[in-house]
Amino acid sequence: MKNIRLTQGALIAAMLAAGAAQAGTLTIESWRVDDKALWEDVLIPAFQKSNPGVQIKFSPTAPTEYDSALQARLTGGTAGDLITCRPFDKSLDLFKKGYLEKLDGKGGMQNFPASAKVAWQSDDGKDTFCMPMASVIHGFFYNKKIFKDLNLQPPKTVADFYKVAEAVKKAGKTPIALGTADQWESSQIVFTGIGPNYWKGEEGRKALIAGKARFTDPQYVAAWEEMAKWGPYLAKGYSSQTYGDTQNLFASGRAAMVPAGSWDIGYYNQQGVDFGAFPPPVQKAGDKCYISDHTDLGIGVNPKSKNKGDAYKFLQWVGSQEFADLYTNKVTGFFSLSNHLIAVKDPVAKSMIDWRKSCGSTIRLNAQILNRGEPNMETELWTVNSAVLNGKMTPKAAAERIQGGLTKWYKPGK
Repeated sequence: MKNIRLTQGALIAAMLAAGAAQAGTLTIESWRVDDKALWEDVLIPAFQKSNPGVQIKFSPTAPTEYDSALQARLTGGTAGDLITCRPFDKSLDLFKKGYLEKLDGKGGMQNFPASAKVAWQSDDGKDTFCMPMASVIHGFFYNKKIFKDLNLQPPKTVADFYKVAEAVKKAGKTPIALGTADQWESSQIVFTGIGPNYWKGEEGRKALIAGKARFTDPQYVAAWEEMAKWGPYLAKGYSSQTYGDTQNLFASGRAAMVPAGSWDIGYYNQQGVDFGAFPPPVQKAGDKCYISDHTDLGIGVNPKSKNKGDAYKFLQWVGSQEFADLYTNKVTGFFSLSNHLIAVKDPVAKSMIDWRKSCGSTIRLNAQILNRGEPNMETELWTVNSAVLNGKMTPKAAAERIQGGLTKWYKPGK
């Protein structure tokens, strides 16, 4: 009888424990510190309307500390239930180490096109380990007042672009707000922003990975040749100009155009700038356009989560129309990667997402596979692209350095 009581007690305890786990709090790991209020005031309450009783805590870590801190928590078994995923190698490494669940066939995943999943898949495409959440789009912003005062139209071709730049320069304004002190903009916004029109987007990116093209080929060198022409249209002392300086230059109305990422929309809105956007100009009228529509963040499930049932409920909601609408319109400049039709409210954000209808979408050239060796291509591109803009390196030398570094370690097909 005593043994039966113990068994019953153990059973009741197990049932209580199961109930507690089911009603436990889901914790979301993220580097998006700026989104804390959005999650707490908008996204989580929206989810809880249809999932009452599921408690969620958004627990971000500073972007510069996120990768190492997350790794430490995953290793120590203290990481959250849901993991915000960086694109490509960072998350692939976590998956290979067993820190992310395989998500193929899970609820919500069916709402994303194959192109959106690539950033969170194994190289062979057989395993998907994070649900795509959002991308950022690269292009140009322009000051509407300056354009109106000078009777200018957003340029569609490269020739138009330089005509606009010349007209702005003659009027005593800075044509292009861009600095090279921080280097990353030279690469992540400019080179991989204007470049796809030269290497034909995904065609050129995949050709490099397959070893069927080299950076020294004309279509890649052409992007550097374009950048090399920008110097006369940048502000005096641009080589010591930071990203913050660039933002101030454009926001103050002293510059007519700025190569930018869609994430900057919110900042310029806060500054009260009346601005529009145009995609990277094509080489000649009638050419197909391409945009860098870069997969930026996804979300996955921690295999050691004690509350996987609710974690998957939340993941399915992230793949829903409701989430796509809320995230796209509340985090202006971050666009849902799902197949859902979204009514984008911000006019600049709407114009940028509409580029998808007429332009081919691609991602940053080196994001997949090509960053894995030494010298690291991302670091090299920061150096090379800023040097080209500064007039310290020729386009040909830039191409040779990047290809030379890649050749040292990358042997496609082996």
